[in-house]
Amino acid sequence: MSAVAIQQMADRVEDLLEERLNLTGRGLSAKLRRSGRLLPRKVRDGAQLLAVAAEKSKNPKMLGQINMGEVADAYDACVKHLMTVDPAGRRRDTIASMIGSVGFGVLALLLALIAFLAWRGYL
Repeated sequence: MSAVAIQQMADRVEDLLEERLNLTGRGLSAKLRRSGRLLPRKVRDGAQLLAVAAEKSKNPKMLGQINMGEVADAYDACVKHLMTVDPAGRRRDTIASMIGSVGFGVLALLLALIAFLAWRGYL
């Protein structure tokens, strides 16, 4: 595997992070820092390995230090996970969660108001 192939793998994972998780940043490392809990540990570690390998591949002497098998496995794990992420579904779930939280707050407020009115003897 050549330096170009490693860089293409890193670029592909970077594009998927931007497309599927809507992460911004100037490189794969920056996007991984912003990902937080959006990625499982195995995928995050694999993507970090891929980012380090992409940096090492820029130097011909350090290219020999890269374990190509680990890089390929990390790339496969990242792509496999990121292809299953549905951006519209994530957006829909976030909106539903916000609506549920607001609804619960309004319900709790109404119950507290009714309890207060009953306690004061107005109901």
